[in-house]
Amino acid sequence: MPNVGLPSDPYALAKLAAAAILERFDIPQVDAAFVLGSGWSAAADNLGELMGSCELAELPGCAPPTVVGHGGELRIVSTSRGKIGAIFTGRTHLYEGFGVDQVVHGVRSAIAAGAAVIVLTNGCGGLNPQWPPGSTVLIRDFINLTGTSPLLGARFIDMSMPYSARLRDLARSVDPDLPEGVYVQFRGPQFETPAEVRMAGVLGGDLVGMSTTLETIAASELGAEVLGISLVTNLAAGISPHPLSHEEVLEAGREAGPRLRRLLGGIAAAL
Repeated sequence: MPNVGLPSDPYALAKLAAAAILERFDIPQVDAAFVLGSGWSAAADNLGELMGSCELAELPGCAPPTVVGHGGELRIVSTSRGKIGAIFTGRTHLYEGFGVDQVVHGVRSAIAAGAAVIVLTNGCGGLNPQWPPGSTVLIRDFINLTGTSPLLGARFIDMSMPYSARLRDLARSVDPDLPEGVYVQFRGPQFETPAEVRMAGVLGGDLVGMSTTLETIAASELGAEVLGISLVTNLAAGISPHPLSHEEVLEAGREAGPRLRRLLGGIAAAL
């Protein structure tokens, strides 16, 4: 297990990982962090000048991603404006069985290292037929159907605007045609059934997936601004005429690669 011999308090563990990042890369702080979800790996090369990298598993408390299509690196870059960005080329999902604190450990560590902005990306199923596979959608709000939270105890944080309006406007300054939607997280790892997709739509959802909301909650608790962006990799079950597969998710990411690089690169340059 990744936390053997390390502090059991997840916040203390995040501070330990943050100190390791700052020392390893000899940087004063991290200004922004990017978490790259399924299909987004191509965007890692356009976020700034590479200052260094390491395997995520080399950092205190971090587990190596186990999902095909997710990288296992932390990259530190300098943006065109001189800001320092931390790029997590993969993430831990709740269905991997490490627990919710492991899912949000990267985000907590980045914020402990100074990051005031967290950019979360994912590949997801789409409920809106007007957003075909390959569409990128800003997340306006979320519905958490995982049955859990990274917060324990009386931590009553405001979630009335989980995704920053300022950052959404900044993203639209790069791509004015970006639509917005509500992201619904299921626990996974199985894809959603047609009935579950219909339920998500009745609840107000536009996108369905297996990540992002728990990290958003953790970042919001610590006071970071959050930007969420989904890549629609497939139409959701009951809307798509074809069976769903992870290979379809990865293929959509490959085809959208140049556009994702431009979008995230433009956002990083504008921060």
